[in-house]
Amino acid sequence: MSPPDASVVPPARRWWTLLPFLAAVVAVAGIGGLAASGSRETYRALDLPPYAPPSWLFGPTWSVLYLLIGVAGWLLWRAGGWDRVMSLWVVQLLLNLAWTPLFFAAGLYTVALVEIVALAAAVALLVVWSWRRSRTAAWLLVPYLAWVCFATALNAGIVVLN
Repeated sequence: MSPPDASVVPPARRWWTLLPFLAAVVAVAGIGGLAASGSRETYRALDLPPYAPPSWLFGPTWSVLYLLIGVAGWLLWRAGGWDRVMSLWVVQLLLNLAWTPLFFAAGLYTVALVEIVALAAAVALLVVWSWRRSRTAAWLLVPYLAWVCFATALNAGIVVLN
């Protein structure tokens, strides 16, 4: 059996259509990185709950999560085009983007907590909606949901202690 001719493969199924989704998460990561330029010092200066991870863990963790988010978005788009699921994917990405400046740049820990609760709800809803369309995409989003829930608990602990 020979591979299908590229001219008959629908554009949504071509691998290079993944690039805009990866670009979107790279942009969010980059803007977040700019907003968190002094995050290590800020994080170390805070009274942290005992379950707080070391600051060096956040970069590698988010790098993997952003890759998963981008691939999941691409899979969802391929499976169903642009609709409410994809709109929710964008909303959760914008909520993700908003948290870092609120927490690190502005020091608004309580506002950031409210915002991250909204992010967790959006990601949870995205996992549910994704399940119907692409179970692979839904599973790719589960580690992200777990991390956001952990980050919510961490943010809450910081609010209480500071």
